[in-house]
Amino acid sequence: MTFGMLRPARVVLASAFWVLIISALAGCSFEEEEKVWEISGPVFGTGYNINVVMKDDPGRLENLASDIEEVLEEVDASMSTWRDDSELSRFNSQEDQSSWTGISRPLHEVLTTSREVSQLTDGAFDVTIGPVVNLWGFGPDARPEQVPGDDVLASRLEAIGYDKLELREEPPALRANPNQYVDLSAIAKGYGVDAVARYLESEGLSAFLVEIGGEVRVSGRKPDGTAWRLAIEEPVSEQRQVNRVVALDSQAMATSGDYRNYYESDGRRFSHTIDPKDGKPIDHNLASVTVIAEDCMTADALATAFNVMGVEQAKELATRENIAAYFIVRGEDGFETDYTPAFSSFLAN
Repeated sequence: MTFGMLRPARVVLASAFWVLIISALAGCSFEEEEKVWEISGPVFGTGYNINVVMKDDPGRLENLASDIEEVLEEVDASMSTWRDDSELSRFNSQEDQSSWTGISRPLHEVLTTSREVSQLTDGAFDVTIGPVVNLWGFGPDARPEQVPGDDVLASRLEAIGYDKLELREEPPALRANPNQYVDLSAIAKGYGVDAVARYLESEGLSAFLVEIGGEVRVSGRKPDGTAWRLAIEEPVSEQRQVNRVVALDSQAMATSGDYRNYYESDGRRFSHTIDPKDGKPIDHNLASVTVIAEDCMTADALATAFNVMGVEQAKELATRENIAAYFIVRGEDGFETDYTPAFSSFLAN
């Protein structure tokens, strides 16, 4: 994920099939009191698509679009590592991080959830892995001319670790010892989804779908009473097609895979997902994992952690913790799928 500058949103009547989202608008004719409207635009180096169920009110729709941009700009200004002026970049650039630095409540919330997921997954999720991600060329730094050596990786890994970050609740503050480079790219997009969802709820909207770069959160149902139907993508880079469809009405969903963001060097394929234990891109048969949770930032972080862990460890943990997770694995004869018991209730007929 990358963060980019925001541009004006585009407001249109929603009637499209999105690659990661099936937003069927059956029964939404112009004669009905409520319809599904789409607000969309670019953000975080990707795009957002928001469906809201409401009566025909162009003025209100324009106001919603404007306010949503402000919500997303606030997330970008707080958590981007691509903006030198962001709250997170200012912390990362401090010469001495050992003293308490006051931070916003949204940043504190994201860092708290990050720590919880790190502890749950025994470090498979680690927001301090940024220097290693950058070393492999998946951050703001340029792609390396050669693969980083084991000595370089070991040196970087010795200096980082989520347990070296310390959070204070009141007033919200952060400190690190030694200095850390915090990268929230595996959770901030999910938080952006949640932030927009909370804003829509504050505006009295009870039925909506928020999607940013494939991470989704829904509330309520469509005007015809049916659940929102979302598509899990087949993990292939050459084309886009559906692997499975799920039905949600008050949940969030996020997917992590190694099939979009990668590069090849000397005949080897390097995924953007880095294992914090050895500092190397993941190299196993788990092609993608989808997680359903109450909020999107948790789903986002868990999907990344499970992708790092591999299907055996991830499924064992997700099953024990009653987490809804869906795995697509590369088998000898093509893709194979597996999921936890908690996921089965979301599978669409």
